[in-house]
Amino acid sequence: MTKLTVLLVLGLLVSGVWLGYSISGITGAASVDSPRDALAKCLTEKGVTFYGANWCPHCQRQKELFGSSFAYVNYVECAVSGGSGQAKECSDAGITSYPTWDFGFDRVLGVMELNDLAAKSGCPLV
Repeated sequence: MTKLTVLLVLGLLVSGVWLGYSISGITGAASVDSPRDALAKCLTEKGVTFYGANWCPHCQRQKELFGSSFAYVNYVECAVSGGSGQAKECSDAGITSYPTWDFGFDRVLGVMELNDLAAKSGCPLV
């Protein structure tokens, strides 16, 4: 093989590897949580629970504040299929209003802004 052929093959190989890493999202940099991810994970680590119902507009608003980070929140769905009554876990916990945030030492009824959740729980929102 000529020098030119070897260089072309190496160039294509390097380009292919670089493209593969770029497409798969592997950059060598550590993944960093968004502030909402970090808050949601911290709330869950501290045992904070969010009780809500799928038909509750205030609960939907609370979920929207977290966006995709809501997946990390410890959430208990209190609505039961068929629309009457309440899930046993919610009844057992004495939940009477939605949304309810249970901090273990205190409960807060209603939508909480993320900065208020951070302050109440001691979790960072940066």
